[in-house]
Amino acid sequence: MDRLDNTIRPYAWGSPTAIPQLLGVEPTGEPQAEMWMGAHPGAPSRTDRGTLVEVVGTDPEKELGPAAVAKFGPRLPFLLKLLAAGAPLSLQVHPDLAQAKEGYADEERRGIPADAPHRNYKDANHKPELICALTEFDGLCGFRAPLEAAALLDDLGVDSLKPYVDLLHAHPEDAALREVLTAILTADPDEMSRTVAEAAAACDRLGGAYAPYADIAHHYPGDPGVIAAMLLNHVRLQPGEALYLGAGIPHAYLNGLGVEIMANSDNVLRCGLTPKHVDVPELLRIVRFRPSDPGVLRPEASPDGEEVYETPIDEFRLSRYVLAEAGTAHDLTRPTPQILLCTAGTVRVGEHDLTPGASVFVPAGERAEVSGTGTLFRATVIA
Repeated sequence: MDRLDNTIRPYAWGSPTAIPQLLGVEPTGEPQAEMWMGAHPGAPSRTDRGTLVEVVGTDPEKELGPAAVAKFGPRLPFLLKLLAAGAPLSLQVHPDLAQAKEGYADEERRGIPADAPHRNYKDANHKPELICALTEFDGLCGFRAPLEAAALLDDLGVDSLKPYVDLLHAHPEDAALREVLTAILTADPDEMSRTVAEAAAACDRLGGAYAPYADIAHHYPGDPGVIAAMLLNHVRLQPGEALYLGAGIPHAYLNGLGVEIMANSDNVLRCGLTPKHVDVPELLRIVRFRPSDPGVLRPEASPDGEEVYETPIDEFRLSRYVLAEAGTAHDLTRPTPQILLCTAGTVRVGEHDLTPGASVFVPAGERAEVSGTGTLFRATVIA
């Protein structure tokens, strides 16, 4: 197995302290948003054998196992991250596999450069993801019931929000949500900026359930995404709880530290809370306009001590082990590739002692015996 040396991405929304605190190092003063573990070409993990992209590429069947290669191709199908949000991320949505293939082929056919700011599809893959909280973690996930969103907006007492309130009382619900989001994102920018300022002041005054939106507006003054965010469920995860985010579900992470796993893709369509391009027509094609419960996940324990976060897709499978002092060693050997990440204590994996933030790549079929005291997350695939 290979000990991983991982890149930390300094996105502006990142917390300057959360990841350094977990790693036990001094903060640099700069935001440290995400630590990537995997074989994504943008920032592949490094090993003594080269980057993980190079390691997998040299002998995919040996590193990934024949079943994983047959199902997903000769690449590691997931990306594991530590994610530390110190400010809200953009409000966003991801395409399903068919939409990603279609969108990517269309943009390739039209000759849109891969690095163009208005490009939506960086690859032909979907991007389902799961976030598991290590600290208390705030986010937005899925549409509220329209009448609930209408009440939230109405209570702000902002006259320019009244048309949205009226639209949210229309039927059917999916058409109401579509019409309101379209109206928000296509409103006159100056008028919307004034509406957001009035709404932010009201949120600040009311506090309580409105406090998250006051904070969002503080980071993104005048952004229509502030109003769009109020159409979504606000979720506060406790450590160990998780959210699964499938295709078409609008979401944003607001604050906290978590372990995130996703299919190996860069495809994001933004709905707001960003200075980046918002392609409204394409966004409306991708978003699933139906109210939904956020569906907070708690791990399901198995007899061998593994706690699994169940999801409906096969590109990744996330679980954890909470190891007690003098506990029995666990054999984690699998016929599929694994990344093992320590988030608490000291965990021994083979010949490697892992402290918080340290990780290893375990090739398919390689023996992986785990012992120690602490918490270990296990990322693999279902093949």
